[in-house]
Amino acid sequence: MADLVITVPLSVLDLAPVAKGTTAGAALQATTELARRTEELGYHRFWVAEHHNMPAIASSAPAVLLAHLAANTSTIRLGSGGVMLPNHAPLVVAEQFGTLEALHPGRIDLGIGRAPGTDQMTALALRRTMEGLSAEGFPRELADLMNFFSGEKPGQIIATPGRGEQPAVWLLGSSGFSAQLAGLLGLPFSFAHHFSSANTLPALALYRQNFRPSQWLDKPYAMVAVNAVCAETDERAEWLAGPSALSFLKLRSGRPEPLSTPDEAAAYPYSEVEREFVVARRDGQAMGSPETVRRQLTELVERTGADELMLTTLVYDVQDRVRSYELIAEQVAGGLRQRA
Repeated sequence: MADLVITVPLSVLDLAPVAKGTTAGAALQATTELARRTEELGYHRFWVAEHHNMPAIASSAPAVLLAHLAANTSTIRLGSGGVMLPNHAPLVVAEQFGTLEALHPGRIDLGIGRAPGTDQMTALALRRTMEGLSAEGFPRELADLMNFFSGEKPGQIIATPGRGEQPAVWLLGSSGFSAQLAGLLGLPFSFAHHFSSANTLPALALYRQNFRPSQWLDKPYAMVAVNAVCAETDERAEWLAGPSALSFLKLRSGRPEPLSTPDEAAAYPYSEVEREFVVARRDGQAMGSPETVRRQLTELVERTGADELMLTTLVYDVQDRVRSYELIAEQVAGGLRQRA
């Protein structure tokens, strides 16, 4: 077997995918099973993402789901990848994640995104007013959130829990704005390479160029999120990845629906334009046998200088999802448990 070269920490981003013919409850139970197993395997952190009005994704309430996951695990770090701040009042986020940190001290990450993670109509239904929905207000709302945690600008409102119970705060991004802001604030930064691969290197360069040491970090810390599907052969990994590609295509074309089976995805009559879209989305991602995935992830780390990789595996069956993470932990990374 070739040398095992993936040595940066590996983490997990899960969307609690809802498979066709199943329920949101089944999806959430599968995510719980996955969190337990990835903890056993030695993955560093397990994040869930906030999405709304998407039939294929059940992780619409990260704080609620994280409380359940924390109660069913004991060591793995848990967090949001992310909470979309324009959807929420900063005080609510401070109280929710302050509660999580108070209950599970030292295990909670608060990854914060600038986009709404949904369509504008749904975002308005969440916030109930247009105020705060613009991305231009993000730096101010982020400052308000951080002040609720620190209490540095005391006022009449005190977040309880929240003040003095600050989780590890990350900024998330798929372009340069959050990268630059994370650098200026001295926060860790996670880039969404899994759906914005063309912007990865420019955003990471902006983050590092603008980084200022802070109370949280002495030097930049960049995590790169990447699609990863690992199976015994390249052909099986390609087959397992079919539903994810089809789901993303339907979402982008305004036809979201639960995750199709691999056979349904393989039988879908892609047009030439649709096929090109799917091929482009796979650029720079990791898919194949352990040997193939090892090479792809190694190249990604070398290109980006990532301090950590966050893997997201969107396949139809939870057992295939679990198996992908097992193969990567044991055959691509050489046993994550051995490093702990």
